[in-house]
Amino acid sequence: MARISQLDGFDRKLLSLVQRDADMTADRLGETVGLSASAVLRRLKRLKAQGVIVANVAVVDPVRVGKPTFFVVALEIERERPEMIARLRQWLGDDEHIQQVFYVTGTADFILIVAAPDVEAYDALMSRLIAENPNVRRFTTNVVLGTGKRSLSVPIEDNGLK
Repeated sequence: MARISQLDGFDRKLLSLVQRDADMTADRLGETVGLSASAVLRRLKRLKAQGVIVANVAVVDPVRVGKPTFFVVALEIERERPEMIARLRQWLGDDEHIQQVFYVTGTADFILIVAAPDVEAYDALMSRLIAENPNVRRFTTNVVLGTGKRSLSVPIEDNGLK
């Protein structure tokens, strides 16, 4: 797997650009970073093969698709045994409503970002979580009242390439 230190300035700039707009053409990307379109395509293909770029996705406006409710959940577990954590991570990863899972330090063990059609659907999800995962001690929920920013972009230093 490529580490950020193995990426040159062109790679870094390309990654920053495609995170903002994955639909940019190779010609436009090349003009912006100073490479030919074919060089851009080769680099993007390599970055995908190395697992640096893991997906090209569409960001959907939640209001236009039914306006789901978002929840930020702090989850505490009983024991931090590797096999139990792996089982829980698998369960969390398999549910489409659980958008993000962070294993964290502090009072919670995991922070989840959940999108559900409504509070009832969220309640049903969390009831299943508790019933199917005996290692879950408790959870606390914050309901998202408004979104100031929503992104999955990773900040990438460009090492001076302008």
